[in-house]
Amino acid sequence: MLWSHYLRRLYSLDTLDTRFTAESNRSISSSKSATAIDSAPHASRRQVVDRHGSQGPRWRTPEFMLYYFVFVTVVPMMFKAAYDVSKGESARVLGPWPRRTDDHVCRNALLNLTCQKHILTTQDMLIFCRLAGSRAVRLYNSFSSTAPVDAARKALSSPDGRPSPAESDARFEKRMSFDITFCILFLCALHGFSALKIGLILYLNFLIAKRVPHDFVPVATWTFNILILFANEYCQGYSFLRMTELLLPWTAARFDTAQKAGVIESLARWLDSYGGLDPRWEIHFNITVLRLIGFNLDYYWSNTGTEVNLLEFEHKKKQLDPATLSERDRIAIPARSQDFSFRNYIAYALYPPLYVAGPILTFNDYIAQLRYPSPSVTPLRTLLYGVRWLLSLLCMELMLHYIYVVAISKSQPAWELYTPFQLSMLGYFNLHIIWLKLLLPWRFFRLWALIDGIDPPENVVRCMSDNYSTLAFWRGWHRSFNRWIIRYIYIPLGGSGGAGGRGQLSKARTIANYLLVFTFVAFWHDINPRLLIWGWLITLFILPEVVAGLLFPRRKWTHHPEAYRILCSFGAVGNILMMMVANLVGFAVGLDGLKGLVQGIVGSPSGGLTSTHVPVGG
Repeated sequence: MLWSHYLRRLYSLDTLDTRFTAESNRSISSSKSATAIDSAPHASRRQVVDRHGSQGPRWRTPEFMLYYFVFVTVVPMMFKAAYDVSKGESARVLGPWPRRTDDHVCRNALLNLTCQKHILTTQDMLIFCRLAGSRAVRLYNSFSSTAPVDAARKALSSPDGRPSPAESDARFEKRMSFDITFCILFLCALHGFSALKIGLILYLNFLIAKRVPHDFVPVATWTFNILILFANEYCQGYSFLRMTELLLPWTAARFDTAQKAGVIESLARWLDSYGGLDPRWEIHFNITVLRLIGFNLDYYWSNTGTEVNLLEFEHKKKQLDPATLSERDRIAIPARSQDFSFRNYIAYALYPPLYVAGPILTFNDYIAQLRYPSPSVTPLRTLLYGVRWLLSLLCMELMLHYIYVVAISKSQPAWELYTPFQLSMLGYFNLHIIWLKLLLPWRFFRLWALIDGIDPPENVVRCMSDNYSTLAFWRGWHRSFNRWIIRYIYIPLGGSGGAGGRGQLSKARTIANYLLVFTFVAFWHDINPRLLIWGWLITLFILPEVVAGLLFPRRKWTHHPEAYRILCSFGAVGNILMMMVANLVGFAVGLDGLKGLVQGIVGSPSGGLTSTHVPVGG
């Protein structure tokens, strides 16, 4: 049936991201290939599964029959436990609560408003970006269709309809002119006069790439941008008034009677009063820092290497069709030297669809997609991706209206009031809401980029509950950030113990690299001791999986696949529990809250109080 076909398409890997159903180093030959992927995503998916050595589906086996029974009995109990602790008096630790009324979904939002009102700020931001995005697309469409391609340009086109170099350059200039204009207007509307501060930081970083001696560019880039992260946190956005008091001593309090000091102070206050729609620009600037580092290192690598390597790149460019480059080639092949200009740099760093939250796109990939649109971007796939985002938004709204685990955990409740099962579900659904809270903006901004014709990588590969490997979880969660870390930190540090590294020394170096990586990740998220503990916990919790891989290598179990699968399942349970612990500490209840949860679950012979101690009422 037609509806079942589109339902399968909606949740196919191809709809999520074509990178999952195609080789990263295989180019798409033409737009016909993209259409073929559209019409048969499941065949591609089967090829991917077969490549990874799957043993075939088990849907009708007795083992899965047991899983079905557990699913239809335990999962409803999980939702009921979280729902019960959210009802009326069971959440009295939060203070006076309005009486629940089940006849209208929207009324239940009142129960969750106090401790989760930051969600409204996120929604306001999404509404603004949606309106700005729709206006941008309309403006671009009208701008790009004002002048038809002339006969001379048509004559330069390839016989199969692919754009010629002259056409691609003309498209690039038109797109870049639009992008640089709109991103400046977008930045001024979003941050007001703080756009001047952002512009100054971007200019200084550009000078490092262009003016610092070549061999010192990586060190200078990392030093400058890490200092910017700390300075943004310490100075809280560099208030104009505060900078005036620091830079101009005559405006200090002892000179406040002077006319000059009064004028300058009034001007600084006036500049601070126009902070745009989102005055706290430093909160979003962390994602921009990644693009600044990426641009400088891409430029550094484009000018680095032996003559043989440069000639190899040039030969590869001539051999490949630039209109159908694979993603790996778009990232690895440096952009033209003239493309590393200040105009293109600003347009890349402030590209509106990806400015607030990503996903992160490399400069080389961005330039390649502006010049030659990616064949993976098709109207049907973009439409299905948008429908999938709307369904995720609906799931989030229903959870926020009926399950108030975030509000309860933020209020530092008396954990002994809840049963062990209820405490477990408070932690579990806390993580699910955090997962959804991050998934929604990431996919929204990627959807905006897809509508604009740019295909960034998907950030979220799996549901939070569908991760049993610690290493695989971090490869699939905030995936574009993970790929950025691998390209700009992990590989330059030596990767998995360096080239050809084996043995214990190689593993030790790998763990050391993990520690450095997750320390940077923690500080990048926020300069907060709790997140630093989170980063170190992640490194610690990776160790059991690495050690288990050394003790039980897969190659020794090729003749006992079932035993190996069951053995891995025991390790998977431990991995899931450890990831829940780390993320609860870093993003939900903190270390003290986790202690309360654990004590409530296992702190007494009975594991805690029974449900009769927690009154639930309507």
